[in-house]
Amino acid sequence: MKHSVISLVLGGGRGTRLYPLTDHRSKPAVPIAGKYRLVDIPISNCLNSGLNRILVLTQFNSASLNTHIKNTYQFDYFSRGFVDILAAEQNAESDQWYQGTADAVRQSMKHLQKYDYDYILILSGDQLYQMDFCEMIDYHVNNNSDITIATIPVDKDAATGFGILKASDEGRITDFIEKPSLNQLADWKSEVCPQSKAQGKEFLASMGIYIFSKNALKDIFSGHSGDDFGKEIIPHALEDYKVLSYQFEGYWTDIGTIASFFEANLAMTADIPDFNMFSTKPIYTRSRMLPPTKINGSYMEKVIFGDGAIVMADRIENSIIGNRSRVGRGSIIRNTYMMGADYYQDLSEVEQQKSEGVPRFGIGENCYVENAILDKNSRVGDGARIIGGQHMPDADYDTYSVRSGIVVVKKNAVIPAGHIIQ
Repeated sequence: MKHSVISLVLGGGRGTRLYPLTDHRSKPAVPIAGKYRLVDIPISNCLNSGLNRILVLTQFNSASLNTHIKNTYQFDYFSRGFVDILAAEQNAESDQWYQGTADAVRQSMKHLQKYDYDYILILSGDQLYQMDFCEMIDYHVNNNSDITIATIPVDKDAATGFGILKASDEGRITDFIEKPSLNQLADWKSEVCPQSKAQGKEFLASMGIYIFSKNALKDIFSGHSGDDFGKEIIPHALEDYKVLSYQFEGYWTDIGTIASFFEANLAMTADIPDFNMFSTKPIYTRSRMLPPTKINGSYMEKVIFGDGAIVMADRIENSIIGNRSRVGRGSIIRNTYMMGADYYQDLSEVEQQKSEGVPRFGIGENCYVENAILDKNSRVGDGARIIGGQHMPDADYDTYSVRSGIVVVKKNAVIPAGHIIQ
């Protein structure tokens, strides 16, 4: 059944746990899988579900995200669909930026008055999953729910990082706690499918995906000033509103830290990855009209390539090589996400910089790179070695940071020829 829905994608806060990838961009604008950005995931899920009225709420470091949205999601004049930006703003009513997830939606409600809708789908801009929202919306409508929360079974170690809930046999949420400690978890186990139970995933976590009936959300906002859905709005609503759990049992991960980002990306190189980019439901992104990738004399094992790369490496294993990447002869790359470059350098620029001792974009000749993320437009000079590992403590330097043993070379950074990071 077709329902009148408008979708809001939350652009997120400062993204400090993803630093330095969020130093110059918002979390939803961070590149994934060599050619996409994180925001492409919720938008593609909406479009593949037949939902084409989408607003993206932005605030911090939003310039590149705004440009990506503007250049990617353009519908024809005869469609009622849109993907538009709603930027945080100061006005006569409030001089505050968004204070949390609920506050972002609350401040945006006045902009929704011009649209006809009965339900609001609220999504996060920094998660990796594939989901048919129509099934969740039908569940919400058929059960006369005021609020429906998408939930997923997690184990006790993961549970401390999420909102955890209890639900009745009918799916009605009776209790909700945000980020409980380990000693609080004993009383929060839920009924889950046998497969999840066998894996120790007996706690239902909120995925940060909500459906609100329009009138219920307006009523909640008029009676409660909480800034965050998980910490304040949802627990407050349990007594007075029908709040249901919609269990999702597919692949889903929250891209909250450098470690989770790194793991999620490299997992896509598996023979049969949990996140399937090769399905009949495409992931939409900007069409860049780049040439094919060119590979010469390289051994490859479990590698994903973006477009327009030029690769002459000796060996690349378990890695992602992004758009416009360049890798020189004799280099070895393992367990690495190389994001590529924003543009091609012409030969005159390369020769000029070479004479000044500045390497070109990408990885030079005879380099060794392992357990690393190379952000856009970074340069690794000939003979350099970058080897991350758990022996390296978290730290920040001028050209790179270390997080959970992963070396993150910063955007536009230069690693000189022969330099060693390990």
